[in-house]
Amino acid sequence: MSQASTLHWLKSSFSGDGGNNCIEVAATENGAALRESDSPAIVLSTSPAALRALLLGVRAGDIELPRP
Repeated sequence: MSQASTLHWLKSSFSGDGGNNCIEVAATENGAALRESDSPAIVLSTSPAALRALLLGVRAGDIELPRP
């Protein structure tokens, strides 16, 4: 069993119950892991400080998100 499958994954309450259109996050020994719910085999690792900076930047509008 891979480490990704043994982690406790959480998704935002804003994601709702339907579909697999969300980002999930899990705490790791060295920081945090992120994955898309529709591609759970692809896992990105990051430090708590880098994840915090990303989230603060998105909330503040400092990071432009792609538009469809």
